[in-house]
Amino acid sequence: MDFTRRRFLSVAAAGAALPWVHVPAARATVHTQVLQTGVSRQQLVPANYPDTEVWSFNDTVPGPLLRVRQGDTLRVTLKNALPQATTVHWHGIRLPNAMDGVPHLTQAPVQQGGEFRYEFALPDAGTYWYHPHERSQEQVARGLYGALIVEEREPPVVDRDVTWVLSDWRLNRDATSVQDYDGNMMDMTHAGRIGNTVTINGRFTPIGGEFPVRAGERIRLRLVNAAAARIFKLQFDSHKPQVIALDGHPVAPHVVSEGVTLGPGMRADLMIDCMGRPGERFVVSDVFYPRELRVMEFVYGDTPLRAKPLDAPVALPPNPLSEPDVASAQRHEIVFQGGAMGRLREAEYNGARVSLQQLVREHGMAWTINGVARKGHVHERMLTLKRGGHYVFAMDNDTAWHHPIHIHGIAFRVISRNGKPTQYREWADTALMAPRERVEIAFVADNPGDWMFHCHILSHQSGGMMTAIRIV
Repeated sequence: MDFTRRRFLSVAAAGAALPWVHVPAARATVHTQVLQTGVSRQQLVPANYPDTEVWSFNDTVPGPLLRVRQGDTLRVTLKNALPQATTVHWHGIRLPNAMDGVPHLTQAPVQQGGEFRYEFALPDAGTYWYHPHERSQEQVARGLYGALIVEEREPPVVDRDVTWVLSDWRLNRDATSVQDYDGNMMDMTHAGRIGNTVTINGRFTPIGGEFPVRAGERIRLRLVNAAAARIFKLQFDSHKPQVIALDGHPVAPHVVSEGVTLGPGMRADLMIDCMGRPGERFVVSDVFYPRELRVMEFVYGDTPLRAKPLDAPVALPPNPLSEPDVASAQRHEIVFQGGAMGRLREAEYNGARVSLQQLVREHGMAWTINGVARKGHVHERMLTLKRGGHYVFAMDNDTAWHHPIHIHGIAFRVISRNGKPTQYREWADTALMAPRERVEIAFVADNPGDWMFHCHILSHQSGGMMTAIRIV
């Protein structure tokens, strides 16, 4: 997905901004889009294999790249042609609660043949994405996701702005999908449903995956992890990408020499100066798991673009976020437990105490937040927060597995890990927690409504690691 600023969605009319971001009416536009879900087929793997049945938006995986300007309004009509109900969640967007796309919490599921219209302003520039929240452990794994780019009013100067949507698939030898979306207890109690085939923008790239570049070219590379469970750690051979944004929000530009790590749901914007020589080739590898995977290859063309790196700033302007006052913030302790090799012995489920064995064998669940496991979309509110209040969540991962913890409707600062202040105090909506790690986040509860709070390894979410918070 390689776009210029001119390739926008169709423009309909002037729109309104969210209350906390003032945008002059004359500058706000409405971008309209129809997203139709359905069953289609796509060539995920090389052409010597059959194509694969996928679930898709507008017959393609990923779905259409939606590209708008900060402060504009997006109006999307969802039309559902799937064999089951669905919704669309706009991951990372600070929007009105009714538009958040969580079934039975913010809207009724859209049944087969039904429609729903989403309409909201885009207060923050950055890289975001969309996906269902109805049976998401199945629907996302089948291919229902797409990227949403909100451009800065004054974007940095680059030669190309490129989006890579990262995902994986669990395929049989004949390229058909393994039908184990429900009931795979090994996946649910361990690292989640990790696939055996990695794709970028819906294509298997290790064989013949070439990304053409030119010497001297500056590329803004937007990474979106849309996988149901896989964690990516990308290393760029002989290149030094600068991280300029995380989860859509600007961060002090910095080089991460050991690789860019993204849990499911997370995003990163990189600025890459391509300073190789004509004809050279450099591998992009995923090194998070013990078996290193080649996911792409930078291939330099014969004609350089320029001899030296582009002389232009790479830092992004800040988004209009409310700064939390950590010193006076109200603190809440949140503990994530369960899974294989964990210390959880019993949990609360449906108002009763059950052993871990009962939770797994009788209810198909294995995870808790503060001792409570929740099934499906029973959105019991864990906490009620005061609108405008300042809060710190001290989160403990008391498990043997990684968890990308996502909160809808707000952005938070990651302020410490294992008691050590973070170097960049990055804004995020999803925080990846390592086993036994303690992470503190801080935020202002400035967006009213009932917001989902869950692990974005989607079989962990469906296995009990989910709740909701209310801001009133």
